[in-house]
Amino acid sequence: MAFSNISTDSLKKKIDEARRFLSASLRIANAHTVDFYTRDVWRAFMAVDPEEVLTAVNSDRDRTVAPEGNTSFGFCDVSKKLVDVSALLRAAEAHSLPGLGVCVQRQTLIDTLRVMGGDTQDGASGGPLLPDEFMNSKKAHEVPAMAEVVAALSRYCRVKQVIDVGSGKGYLCSFLSMQYSLQVFGIDCSSTNTRGAQERNRKLKKFSRAYQKHGQVRSNQEVPNDDMRDRQENDDEQEERMQIHHRPRLSHEQEDEQDGAEEKREIKKHATIARNNHMAEAHSSSSPDLDKDALSALSGSRESEPTNADTENPFFTALAPDIVEQASPRVPPSQLSAEERERRKRENLARKARDGQGHSDTKNLYSPLTSYVTAETELRTLIRELEDAVMVGLHTCGDLAPSTLRMFEAKQELQAVCSVGCCYHLLSEEFDEDAQECESGLYGFPMSQYLRDHLCFCGRNARMSACLALERVSVGGGLPIESLFYRAVLHVILQDHYDAHKSEKRVGNVYSKASSFVDYVRRALRKLELDESKLSDRVIQSYHDLYTSRKNEMVAFNMLKVTLAPCIEGLILLDRLCYLKERENVAYSTLVQLFDPLLSPRCYAIVGIKGPGIL
Repeated sequence: MAFSNISTDSLKKKIDEARRFLSASLRIANAHTVDFYTRDVWRAFMAVDPEEVLTAVNSDRDRTVAPEGNTSFGFCDVSKKLVDVSALLRAAEAHSLPGLGVCVQRQTLIDTLRVMGGDTQDGASGGPLLPDEFMNSKKAHEVPAMAEVVAALSRYCRVKQVIDVGSGKGYLCSFLSMQYSLQVFGIDCSSTNTRGAQERNRKLKKFSRAYQKHGQVRSNQEVPNDDMRDRQENDDEQEERMQIHHRPRLSHEQEDEQDGAEEKREIKKHATIARNNHMAEAHSSSSPDLDKDALSALSGSRESEPTNADTENPFFTALAPDIVEQASPRVPPSQLSAEERERRKRENLARKARDGQGHSDTKNLYSPLTSYVTAETELRTLIRELEDAVMVGLHTCGDLAPSTLRMFEAKQELQAVCSVGCCYHLLSEEFDEDAQECESGLYGFPMSQYLRDHLCFCGRNARMSACLALERVSVGGGLPIESLFYRAVLHVILQDHYDAHKSEKRVGNVYSKASSFVDYVRRALRKLELDESKLSDRVIQSYHDLYTSRKNEMVAFNMLKVTLAPCIEGLILLDRLCYLKERENVAYSTLVQLFDPLLSPRCYAIVGIKGPGIL
């Protein structure tokens, strides 16, 4: 078996196809929703009705190919307006990453790495660590999937160190260290993140050991019928996926906040189970005559006890008693039998022996570090014990993702890279005339010399559109149309009654606090420090009533933006892949779909490996 390694020439042809399509369609993605009515965007770009767009978008995706005539991807060659919606949708599907056929599947990559590296094991240490014990559902999907790839890369490259750039809360770092016995260094620019991650990792290690202990107890108890359990798991998974499918698309910052809230709920739920099992086990050992019904009643008796989340640390209160560093109630030694005292003595001696053998566990610790890193960062100044390592990044924002790839190429000690980027709107662009100049001179896009030679650029609004989640919207996830509509109509009011430049100031999250359109406008005017007394409620409401009949234009236009999102993201990722293809010291590089896009829209990773002899 050999690696699937698309050639540089083939990749450039794919890039040319994507560029040609976006040259005709990028105008839609770059149109700002705020200007939708002030610049009459629909009539400027469309020669079709909104209903025609919505009908085509909502129809099945199996569209017959029709000759284009004097159009390019559905756009008139003369007016540049969209005249054939189906042609545009077909082209968008063909020029997304799946349509271009440039990706490999995660399991294919893992299997190939194992075979080529001579591995027969998955490299996991001990029993499986279930991520949903301490992560929300989104992170629980992402972390194990990426960790398995990173572990396969580390075994193939014969390295034991991993460097996680932009490690954040340290979920991936903790999982890699606990599940795969890797020495992980997590680098994040936020000291709050690194301090929190360090404390979280310490507690999660205790949680992991407690879970494994309770898991052994549960494994000795009666388990449900396999068929019944599988059906229940399938039903639970389907219900969870449906909830995620219909969840509105959030910004990266909003998802982080939601992840934090879900994290606390998940920790509290599963740690309550661990705490109840701990109590049941304690009573079982002290009273062996208790039957299963009594133990079940004892375990369930504490589930309804309230906790004071306002006065107690939510992380500590969620943990099982043997996880928190507190003295648990113990039976006095004088009341123990001679056999029990001897057993405990042997356990204590064995534990001390394990801890004293060169502190073997220290190499598996996750070490959070606080630093702002760029492509020029010297890793050895941050990590004194640095050896050959794999560099990773899970949802690294903006320019940090391309910086990770540049560091991989430039640092001799980095043998492989696995990078998943996000927040494309924060990328710096070299050839966008409206973008700010990058002080370092190393722009986030384009990275490859091939696209730099073509002076390629996307534009901020197009990069913002690339963050939209087509899969989620396709299954009913929806778009925040009402808030976008309010903002666009507000822009008309600002243009008609106030200085035009004032409307360019950021309004912020006013919509979520407003009870009506009138309330929204008044809140926005106060935030912009404008005289709201100039407008009566009746005048404000009249603008809303006037443009309500044209709201379907905004809905249809934004659906086209969503359709183009995978193509813009694809060009950005193809550029990063091409950058690695151009590096002489990178022997293998590819795009891998790591995640289910319904659960994690930014689902593609750039993977690269140095060294000869793998082709």
